[in-house]
Amino acid sequence: MARRCELSGVGPRSGNNVSHANNKTKRRFLPNLCDVTLHSDRLGRGFKMRIAASTLRSIDHMGGFDAYLTKADESVLSPTALKIKRELAKAAS
Repeated sequence: MARRCELSGVGPRSGNNVSHANNKTKRRFLPNLCDVTLHSDRLGRGFKMRIAASTLRSIDHMGGFDAYLTKADESVLSPTALKIKRELAKAAS
């Protein structure tokens, strides 16, 4: 399973460990991924997804899962999230 958020596309980043002697070695910063069930009000059911904790805060800030998905950029969404977004668009019209 890829270490990538299904909604925001956040993935591993690279950086350096810096020692007291200022030696630098490469390292990876992994996203804080959480397995959560997000409930859609329009579709009336929950969806299990693996998303970053920062994305979970963004979902709360934007007013819920449905609002986040309608505004989300399709290029960063996973295939399952794209499918849910299309279902929401059908339900809205």
